[in-house]
Amino acid sequence: MRKELHLVLRPEEAYDEPIFHQLVAGKAGFASSEELVIRQVRRSIDARSRQVKVNVTVEVFAGEPPPARINAGKTYPNVRNSDPLIIVGAGPAGLFAALRAIELGVKPIVLERGKDVRSRRRDLAALNRRHLVDPDSNYCFGEGGAGTYSDGKLYTRSKKRGDIRRVMEILVSHGAKEDILVDAHPHIGTNKLPALVENLREQILQAGGEIHFETKVVDLILAGDRIQGVVTQAGARVLGMGVILATGHSARDIFYLLARNKVYLEAKPFALGVRIEHDQQLIDRIQYHCPIDRGRFLPPASYSLVQQTVLDGKQRGVFSFCMCPGGFIVPAATAPGEIVVNGMSPSRRDGKFANSGMVVAVELEDLNGYRQHGPLAAMVFQQEVEQAAWAAAGKSQAAPAQRLIDFVQKKESSELLKTSYQPGLTSSDLHAVLPEFIAKRLALALPGMDQKMKGYVTNEAQLIGVESRTSSPVRIPRDKESLEHPQIQRLYPCGEGAGYAGGIVSAAMDGERCAERLISKYSRPRLA
Repeated sequence: MRKELHLVLRPEEAYDEPIFHQLVAGKAGFASSEELVIRQVRRSIDARSRQVKVNVTVEVFAGEPPPARINAGKTYPNVRNSDPLIIVGAGPAGLFAALRAIELGVKPIVLERGKDVRSRRRDLAALNRRHLVDPDSNYCFGEGGAGTYSDGKLYTRSKKRGDIRRVMEILVSHGAKEDILVDAHPHIGTNKLPALVENLREQILQAGGEIHFETKVVDLILAGDRIQGVVTQAGARVLGMGVILATGHSARDIFYLLARNKVYLEAKPFALGVRIEHDQQLIDRIQYHCPIDRGRFLPPASYSLVQQTVLDGKQRGVFSFCMCPGGFIVPAATAPGEIVVNGMSPSRRDGKFANSGMVVAVELEDLNGYRQHGPLAAMVFQQEVEQAAWAAAGKSQAAPAQRLIDFVQKKESSELLKTSYQPGLTSSDLHAVLPEFIAKRLALALPGMDQKMKGYVTNEAQLIGVESRTSSPVRIPRDKESLEHPQIQRLYPCGEGAGYAGGIVSAAMDGERCAERLISKYSRPRLA
């Protein structure tokens, strides 16, 4: 027999396993002699009042074993000799497109400009310690894409774009903890993601798919209005029934390549700003209303902030982005001569600092001075800001930084705080580094955010620039239903780089959808 309970618990009741099981067993109402299996279905923290509560949905089984959460024994067909499909990019969109292609009986050939996850680590170490940027192997490029070295957040609002549960189950079957099926805001952690990505790779290879690392695409093979394949930097011509373009939001050379081939593109609004770094204990105290620390039962606190600003008669949102509790800030540049910062967290989120992007919406009307660049206008603007940050901070990967109140008051910081950012910081006037409308809107928004999180605006926090890779500044258009490019047949723009996703799960779902649509139209196997 199965019962489902909806409980509102104190943190110590929800997260102390013996206490939790005893409490649930008492509320389930079964006879004390029966053996029970207790399994959480959903869990979320409610910190809106001074007494933090945990909402838990739990299922209790008495006298019968519970069904498996996932189909762990799923098998993939051997597609070694099947028709090939080309996937450019081995991030979440590309890897999940490859797995879905295999399920549908098609052989994926994945071309990745970067290295496998293990080899990639050496280049990341060189970036952090010696400030050496490898344009093909960094925090954005390489196996797993930018998602591999990230917080591993799995929360998405893209519920109409695919099957979220399916993606989660695939992640669990390849190494993620089952907790991601339960938590309202699940995450995996940057320390756990590389092994999971390796498992996805092995699944693709075992089924007869191909993955080629250090294989950069430099041209398209076009026959009129149809794409037949791609050309690699080594001169190889790779042909297939179609091309799924899943290159991520930082592959500027791909945007230039498409423009050179007169493939239709569009400039796209995005957001740009800084990373804000606080002591995690301060964020815990604010969010959990605790005078000292959160205690051992609550996870490190996160936050989400948004503030509307009006400048020169134009309203723009300023908002937190990719908040990383207990995390660290990393150098995410993809070329020498630029500064880009991003945030990530390990699975336990047990670092000293909390960091979050704090960014300003950039609309196309804000970029009138870049109109000559056509659909690449926002991308050129983004690149120029990154280059200005590099120059301001001494032409290394040491990032420009300023204490928070000093920034609001337009006062250069005489001394900076300790930081999680390994390449180091350089005290700078961020008003001189950022575009004027970005800096002004940040300075306008921050005091209002302090009204929502008392104590958030403090000189014991600092701004680190620049956070510029929030989303793609270019959209590769596609038909709303078929997902095919409206001009080039058999070309399927996909994921974050094409402007249609915003994280690991949404990119994975988009990869699956693109594979399904392409194969349905040009191979027509029976959909599994």
